[in-house]
Amino acid sequence: MDTEGQSSADAPTRVVRRLAVVLFVVILLAFAIQSQLTQYVQTTLGYRQPFFLFYAVHSSLLVMLPLHLLYLVLVTKRSPRYFLAMIRRTLIRQLRAPISEAHASPFPTQRLVHLILLFTAGISTPALLWYIAVSLSSISDVTALWNTNAFFAYVFAVKIFHLSWQPTKLIAVTAATVGAAAVVYGGSSSVPDTPEPAPEGSARTAALIRPTAPLLGDLLTLVASITYGLYQVLYKKYIALPTDPEFDPAEDYDRLPASENEDAVAVEEALLPSSDHPLSPLPFGLYANFFTSAIGLCTLALLWIPIPILHYLDLEHFKLPGNIFTVGVIACIAMTGVIFNGGLMILLGIWGPIITSVGNLMTIVLVFISDVIWGGAVQTVTIWSAIGASIIVGAFGVLVYDMGKAGQE
Repeated sequence: MDTEGQSSADAPTRVVRRLAVVLFVVILLAFAIQSQLTQYVQTTLGYRQPFFLFYAVHSSLLVMLPLHLLYLVLVTKRSPRYFLAMIRRTLIRQLRAPISEAHASPFPTQRLVHLILLFTAGISTPALLWYIAVSLSSISDVTALWNTNAFFAYVFAVKIFHLSWQPTKLIAVTAATVGAAAVVYGGSSSVPDTPEPAPEGSARTAALIRPTAPLLGDLLTLVASITYGLYQVLYKKYIALPTDPEFDPAEDYDRLPASENEDAVAVEEALLPSSDHPLSPLPFGLYANFFTSAIGLCTLALLWIPIPILHYLDLEHFKLPGNIFTVGVIACIAMTGVIFNGGLMILLGIWGPIITSVGNLMTIVLVFISDVIWGGAVQTVTIWSAIGASIIVGAFGVLVYDMGKAGQE
């Protein structure tokens, strides 16, 4: 009986892990497509608007929750209010107010708004620093330094969650970071790093994108990498639900300060539509998609402000796409960006920042392969880039195996 009960209890966990693997493959493909299309729209199509592209992609994150709710309504035949009430109840449990504020409001609106603003800044800051760094330093330096975020994510996870240093994880994360550098520099060293001739009439644009301050660009990228590593860990600490096998939820997971007043939770549970069936856990990814959409809404509402400022300062002269084809490519960039960023949020909650950040390095391997197949970059393949790609794959495999073994225990 105990074995059967444990087996039935573990079934949802196994389903979630399988869905996580499928989602991981999907976001790898989405990132590779997004990278190729972003390069295509800014080079071949000549639409160099990095901040606007960032704004369009991150604002599009808004659609994640509505699309997920639509899917759930069609599949389960339940009202959207049912799922929104479930999210509301979960938010109250996760963001409980301190005792002094317990009677202020049953729903932690202020805390939720603060979290959304902070995490919008947390995901936007490294992205914007990356865009700035690309114009100051070489793409090889920027890419290699950016991918050190896997190492910083592990360091922050150990410090913030009070974990012990595990040699297996430390070696795997370090090896993956070294492998990323090998892919980047191994490929770049095979071809002279000379800028392509600028099209007629775009000499000023070419001057702007040529590396002008490598040291400053490298420093900005390093700050971006550290910030992104910290963002992933703080997302796990304050937003994601405690389902990550990397950590013991009872000891390492840290909610915001808890309240002794449980009445608010009871009130919210009473708001759930009546049903003869017991209340199920939140559907896979719904909680993460709520925050993803909230970040998208915050981006849409606030981050349009720099666009006219950049235009006025002549740092990024804003212009609309010249034809419908360019609009379509930008829409595809936004769509793949939504899939990648939304999926990454979900994986941060399931796998945690360490495995997710190292798994994210697999995008380097996929982009490397796609460059060779579709980008005509066969000449960039070197023994070092091949070794680096193999190291990344091997390091990720070690972490996944370690995660699976920990889950079985």
